[in-house]
Amino acid sequence: MLEKLAGIEERYEELTRQLLEIGSDYQRAAEINKERSDLEALVEKAREYRSALKRQAEARLMLETEKDQEMLSLAETEISELDEQIPALEKAMKGMLVPKDPRDDRNVIVEVRAGTGGDEAALFAADLFRMYSLYAERQRWKSEILSANEIGIGGYKEITFEIKGQGAYSKLKYESGVHRVQRVPATESQGRIHTSTATVAVMAEVDEVEIHIPESDVEIEVYKSAGAGGQNVQKNSTAVRLTHKPSGMVVTCQDERSQLQNKLRAMSILRARLFELAENKRHAEQEADRRSQVGTGERSEKIRTYNYPQSRVTDHRIGVSSYNLPVVMNGEIEIFIEELSTRDEADRLSAGSDDDDE
Repeated sequence: MLEKLAGIEERYEELTRQLLEIGSDYQRAAEINKERSDLEALVEKAREYRSALKRQAEARLMLETEKDQEMLSLAETEISELDEQIPALEKAMKGMLVPKDPRDDRNVIVEVRAGTGGDEAALFAADLFRMYSLYAERQRWKSEILSANEIGIGGYKEITFEIKGQGAYSKLKYESGVHRVQRVPATESQGRIHTSTATVAVMAEVDEVEIHIPESDVEIEVYKSAGAGGQNVQKNSTAVRLTHKPSGMVVTCQDERSQLQNKLRAMSILRARLFELAENKRHAEQEADRRSQVGTGERSEKIRTYNYPQSRVTDHRIGVSSYNLPVVMNGEIEIFIEELSTRDEADRLSAGSDDDDE
């Protein structure tokens, strides 16, 4: 680890020198400053670590050579304190050295689809959309519906929305999967508990530069919107349906008044889906031997159950439950996200340690 830290410190110093010599090339200066800023916290922690090791060595030498009892007592106290500080610093630096997902700081596109359960599943999809919208508000992020297929009683067969905010993907990426609800539907006269599901897909927003889609690969259809939106939407063909020929993937968008806006949004969703597909394939190939339930992104697995009669929400990947379901449905899902993030980091640290040992 010390060799890695030395290399990182050397790179940090080189970037600092480049910044002083860069002149008026502001774009290059911004790139250098971004890389330097990304390394700064680790470099500061590494310097703190080296200082602690030096003080520890000096204190131990003092124990061997010093005769004065007061000085010996001070040395013993410092060694005791440093014996606690140094492992904590090592753990913090190892966490910083673990490669982060480059998508973590991005905005996200979230798709929620009703699964088994008919109208009840569609109502649950609407509940999940509301939960994520309220969570976004708590984080001071912005959310906006991109496309929605509503049913008449306030539910959604499917809804796609965007959440914009610093670190949105790093928090919400663990939400991908099948969510299950157990409750008595309002239309159930016998009071029987029904089980329904909804699928959540969380995708990082992707720039056009990162994933190029040739025009020849996309079939574009326009049609009149079937949903609300005023007379303009009803009279003109503003809704857009894109079909990606190589994959057969279909994206529709009709919530904007302009055909161009709907096309741009649909292309954004298509890029995100294709990028996610490629990333999942790459991860499957690279990490097939060390996958865990946390962070696999497998949408077939039931990741969480919302049990209304017991007011309990359980995340099956980490075995964590909340017994205040109304609070969770009002967007307070930090209890799950924080634990999933912690477990994921521990898993990546362990994988990194295995690689170092090989």
